[in-house]
Amino acid sequence: MVWSLVVWLASAALILGVLTQRWWEPWLLKNGFNWRSLPLRWYLVGFPATALRMRWRWKQVCQINDLSITRKPTRAVVGDLAVRGTALKPVAPRLGMPRVTRTGLVVRVRLHPGQTPRPFLVATEALEHAWRVQRVRVTWPRRGELIVTVTAADSLKGKTEAAPRPALPLLAARVGQIEDGGAWELNLRRIPHWLVVGATRSGKSTLLAAWVSRLASQPVALVGIDCKGGMELGLFEPRLSALACTRAEAVGLLGALVAEIESRMAACRAAGVRSVWELPETERPSPVVVLVDEIAELYLSDGSRVSRDEAAQCSTMLLRLAQLGAGLGLHLIVAGQRVGAELGPGVTALRAQLSGRIAHRVNDSATAEMALGDLSPDAVAVAQLITEDEKGVAVTTVGGRWMRARSELTTTEQARATAVENAHRTPQMPALVTAVAEGGKAA
Repeated sequence: MVWSLVVWLASAALILGVLTQRWWEPWLLKNGFNWRSLPLRWYLVGFPATALRMRWRWKQVCQINDLSITRKPTRAVVGDLAVRGTALKPVAPRLGMPRVTRTGLVVRVRLHPGQTPRPFLVATEALEHAWRVQRVRVTWPRRGELIVTVTAADSLKGKTEAAPRPALPLLAARVGQIEDGGAWELNLRRIPHWLVVGATRSGKSTLLAAWVSRLASQPVALVGIDCKGGMELGLFEPRLSALACTRAEAVGLLGALVAEIESRMAACRAAGVRSVWELPETERPSPVVVLVDEIAELYLSDGSRVSRDEAAQCSTMLLRLAQLGAGLGLHLIVAGQRVGAELGPGVTALRAQLSGRIAHRVNDSATAEMALGDLSPDAVAVAQLITEDEKGVAVTTVGGRWMRARSELTTTEQARATAVENAHRTPQMPALVTAVAEGGKAA
């Protein structure tokens, strides 16, 4: 009787919703909610099936992967012998009720006394196969509890389309999509300096192009250092306030940038403030974003005295910009295929100042370790599992945790068009242009 009543009420509500759709749907759209964009197939079919599969296979998976405990001692005395074995009835940790999300679900696991999260981290791949999901992540916000986040399908597959979203503040940019379906937003006001690594054709240049394209429409000065002859950043030259294409030019440009931040420090000291963001808007200088493509070209030396001096100057000035630039409106985006300790202690010191990290597919573990090693060993492992087919996919820091993301594709034609369209927004910084020219003549 009770179930019959529930079925009748549900049917009546569904019929009523269909009949009144032309009234309530425009009201929802007016308030910014599009019910058609909801993953209804996942909510109605995928989530119940996955939740049942998780519950059904939980004990078996725990037993196979040594995630269970035994209530009885593992040793027994038989005569004069101590026999050790495993009890026949292991007890799995308690699995909570799953909570649905747009791209998967979240469930809480209560550990038994004496258990640690490490075995569950090792067993994530087994859980993915047993539950037939794309990815399983394990975190522990408090002692004795695990939060298992399940991603049902890979939202980074296929073409990433830019969706209309509210405008972002100054120095923030949407460059793609993260694995839970949300927008990949990079905000230089929150994280002032970034390190981007990736092998050839991994998507590193695509990310830089998307990032520069989003910043091009903002009132910021974009400065480029591209020692590959300007092949990458040269596409945006109409929008760049200065561009250095050789290491000699980079030495001059970095010296001019150091002089610029020293001038800004003097202005802040005279005004009695601690950063340029506390200055009146009419007196505030334009933010400067320095893009360095292929960082290794600035540190490598051919053994000559001139080459060693140039590398040492680049190392010192880059480190100084990273240490002092955040509060003075100067931000670094440093990219490279290979970033390792063999480039010298200057790279290691600079890496410590670049708190934002993005790692695409890499050819060696040392580069992934340099980029993500101080964040999480799991992030390093995931970065090394990115395949050649996953172009644009990277592991990055989002909200204090690591996550997979994919940048939007920006073609060469789109990059050129963006630079020309926003060329009138380029802040004029003649001191930087002069420093680049003088560096080239000196070489």
